[in-house]
Amino acid sequence: MSCKFYLYKGKGKNAENGHLWIYTTEIEQYDGEYENGDIVEVYNFRGDFIGKGYINDASKITIRIMTRDINEEIDEEFFRKRLHAAWEYRKKVVETSSCRFLFGEADFVPGLIIDKFEDYFVIQSLALGIDKYKDIVVKLLVEEFGAKGVYERSDAKVRELEGMEQTKGFLTEPFDTMITITENGVKYYVDIENGQKTGFFLDQKENRAAIHKLCKDATVLDCFTHTGSFALNAGVAGAKSVLGVDISEHAVDFCRRNAELNNLQDTVKFECHNAFDVLREWSKEGREFDVVILDPPAFTKSRSTVQSATRGYKEINLRGMKLVKRGGYLITCSCSHFMNPDLFKETIADAARDARVTLRQVEFKTQAPDHPILWNSDESYYLKFYIFQVV
Repeated sequence: MSCKFYLYKGKGKNAENGHLWIYTTEIEQYDGEYENGDIVEVYNFRGDFIGKGYINDASKITIRIMTRDINEEIDEEFFRKRLHAAWEYRKKVVETSSCRFLFGEADFVPGLIIDKFEDYFVIQSLALGIDKYKDIVVKLLVEEFGAKGVYERSDAKVRELEGMEQTKGFLTEPFDTMITITENGVKYYVDIENGQKTGFFLDQKENRAAIHKLCKDATVLDCFTHTGSFALNAGVAGAKSVLGVDISEHAVDFCRRNAELNNLQDTVKFECHNAFDVLREWSKEGREFDVVILDPPAFTKSRSTVQSATRGYKEINLRGMKLVKRGGYLITCSCSHFMNPDLFKETIADAARDARVTLRQVEFKTQAPDHPILWNSDESYYLKFYIFQVV
């Protein structure tokens, strides 16, 4: 029999309204025995059933709800249904040769990420309860979704908050982990073993496509270029010249390989710079570009560092605006959940005032629909993407 957990009066409202997390501070008592990773039942203070999911009392997020049906077992059939539902959704909303196959809480499997790169899959387990089911997930990916290979990238620091070690490696027979994919007509090498996160950021797919119309015959600067994805999209779109900059020499070398893969090495160049330093320097020199792209890593991953992150976002946007020719375009992003949309908007507006420019909004977008936003789980909303004309 499952261990039963009861919440304090006044707690658990979010969970009752659809959120999947139960925090330590919400739990008043429990009835029964459990081991971390077990499936337990959750009830409100009146004894009404809320849901059941896996527990880890080493985590502030003590219980993650997997189902609202008290009779549904968390077994192979459960994961089969969840994976097929996720896949059917993606076949409707995105091009699926490479995509996020499953997005944790937003696909009602909290703690599990699955990315698909052609016929190879990368999984990331971020919670102890999911680790217990990895073999089932791999079996289903191979038998029902045609995975030629599955690799694990559970080397995220967040696992340490769960009392777990970081880990990565093959979950099927070994294969070549340098995969080639095509997105928006651009080819990329994807290093699923050593690249960031699961090897490639799929969430900007539609945003990268959105810049094509702006980049034809343009001079383009792409800051924090990482794998060169925005720079290469600009090149494929017919830019006159593209310069991508990144602080990592390894990233720059990888970008150059991607440029060669697309026969763009004569048009799309990459240099190793600290973007904060070089934006300031080039602004003072009076350099200008038709299009400036700012796609930095998350400057904040917690509420405690939002203030310093805001200063960082303001600085790069201020410098970026000064490098845009009047009538040109600024493309700017934030991938931090804690940099909420209103704060990001205010920060850009502050930068525009200090730069003494007027911004005309062309487009606002979020993450691609294979990274769906669950309205009663705001953690699933993190990416903000603006296109402005600088006038």
